[in-house]
Amino acid sequence: MSHWFTSASGWELGESGRGVVSLRSTYDVWQVRAACRGPGARLFFPPAYQERKDEREERERRAKDICASCSVQRNCLDYAMSIRELHGIWGGLTEAERRMLLTQEAG
Repeated sequence: MSHWFTSASGWELGESGRGVVSLRSTYDVWQVRAACRGPGARLFFPPAYQERKDEREERERRAKDICASCSVQRNCLDYAMSIRELHGIWGGLTEAERRMLLTQEAG
């Protein structure tokens, strides 16, 4: 029987039951399966230029649509929350939405 312990820094420490201890990155576990990988990844972060409000809202809606169908959405959100990610859409939430969630959890 295996037991894995996940750290907030993105590593898992495991014990196989036979005395063998392993260390693996959770990056390898969930991020390689993320629906946002590939050419569409740019949707998840603001462009280098100032975008208009309607452009930002459309970009965020499209990114969130991708998140909604992602099999690792919860892992992504947990990761972003654990490292207090300041930029981009992670786990279906914008920076402002994650900040509000952190405030609610703290209060």
